Amino acid sequence: MSFRSILFEAIDDSLALITINRPDKLNALTHQVVAELDEAFRRVESAREVRGLIVTGSGEKAFVAGADIGEMAALTPAEAEAFSLKGQRVLRRLETMGKPSVAAINGFALGGGLELAMACTLRVASENAEMGLPEAKLGFLAGYGGTQRLPRLVGRGRAAEMILTGEAATALEAHRIGLVNHVVPQAELLAFSKMLIGKILSNAPLAVGLNMKAIDTGLSCGLEEGLRYEAAAFGLAVATQDCREGLLAFTQKRKPVFQGK
Repeated sequence: MSFRSILFEAIDDSLALITINRPDKLNALTHQVVAELDEAFRRVESAREVRGLIVTGSGEKAFVAGADIGEMAALTPAEAEAFSLKGQRVLRRLETMGKPSVAAINGFALGGGLELAMACTLRVASENAEMGLPEAKLGFLAGYGGTQRLPRLVGRGRAAEMILTGEAATALEAHRIGLVNHVVPQAELLAFSKMLIGKILSNAPLAVGLNMKAIDTGLSCGLEEGLRYEAAAFGLAVATQDCREGLLAFTQKRKPVFQGK
């Protein structure tokens, strides 16, 4: 698939950058954008050399300002459900591919935009960013996982207020409630995001993936299942060459050289 609505590029050998590139439409999501994101996430997932991902929007006004309202208005109930399921599958791929991602939120992240950001591992917002799920104001609800991920990130009460009022949070408020990890000046957003994910990519790749899976399993299945997975993953990690290298490097007081094995 050739990309028309997103930019897909390599920052370096181990890090990819995906930019939703519809600045004249505030990077709104369409069927085409979702299909292209699906293909881009597939490429990241299957490329062994790519270990991490940054997702952002084109321009300084919007990360993604929601769905394309014209497309939404034309959907039948059956089509709307299929559209929702498709988006959920695409974002779940991003969330569970075992490779860390950072949403560099450069402005409005509303509706599907916030849902995309929440599916990323971490979120960094520019100072002018605003985030929310305004769907109730338009007579429907978030369909790409917003009602499920927001409570997990900020708690039921705060999530219910944001979802039911449809009001957006400023970048500083989003940081205060735990919706974003960091707030930085717009000019520093991409550089800071690269630095942040770089800290993750300096660690053992298999351990990073297993830790991400352990977090996801516990949140999805509950504490008991999460603990069982954690123990199994601990056993797997200890058997890796990277673990042996990490322990040896610690005793030798040097920086480890991980191979992803």
